[in-house]
Amino acid sequence: MSDALEVQNIQVGYQNRSVIEDFSVTIPKNKITTIIGPNGCGKSTLIKTVSRILKAESGAIFLDGKAINTLDTREIAKKMAILPQTAESPGGLSVFELVSYGRFPYRKAMGSLSKEDYEHIHWAIDVTGLNEFKDRQISDMSGGQRQRAWIAMSLAQGTDTLVLDEPTTYLDLAHQLEILLLLKRLNEEENRTIVMVLHDLNLASRFSDYMIAMKDGDLITKGTPEEVMTKGHLRTLFNIEAEFQSCPYSGHPVFTSYHISKQEDSHG
Repeated sequence: MSDALEVQNIQVGYQNRSVIEDFSVTIPKNKITTIIGPNGCGKSTLIKTVSRILKAESGAIFLDGKAINTLDTREIAKKMAILPQTAESPGGLSVFELVSYGRFPYRKAMGSLSKEDYEHIHWAIDVTGLNEFKDRQISDMSGGQRQRAWIAMSLAQGTDTLVLDEPTTYLDLAHQLEILLLLKRLNEEENRTIVMVLHDLNLASRFSDYMIAMKDGDLITKGTPEEVMTKGHLRTLFNIEAEFQSCPYSGHPVFTSYHISKQEDSHG
């Protein structure tokens, strides 16, 4: 199993406060990887560092085997598309105009869209089910539709790797499922590498091939949903005692209920 991203011994912090220290992990290529952990554990910080939004104080990150600090921004944007936690679009943009921004890495200064650009834009709009909305203003759309438009913009970049920080936040249950089913389809049909942060552990388990669990800036465990979603790991991560069953749609473990643990943290 080859790696899309490799994180080696990074240290990241804000204003002299260390958030992640000596952290290493690999993210497999052509798989869906989800990062889980309690609030404030460093999930978004890791995503921002991998995306080069934040700079690591030490360590190295490799994208397709190349150190990201040796790549220019356009070169990274041709390999990896980023959807931040709170994506804000300029006012007055239509869906088509927003999605066309995904072609920015390929365009010359002041250059118009090429035939290839239009092909990528129309494909991204089609695959995200937005054809009937392509001329609609982003501001007039529902949360789920807007999120699909942002994903379409990321897809229009034509990258092999798609990184999303909490893509289902603020969406209702149906829209959460809609977004994750789309990402699953893109992974299976287009071989896209998907890396995302999710708060809902059951959705993370259901849709992931690989999971990374963090707490207090440290790697607690990593592996398949079966390896990560265990009683011991959820006790360590969230101080809960969970009851599990298999998801009828994926076969991966999901928990049906939980209560606060009275035991000391332990891995397992």
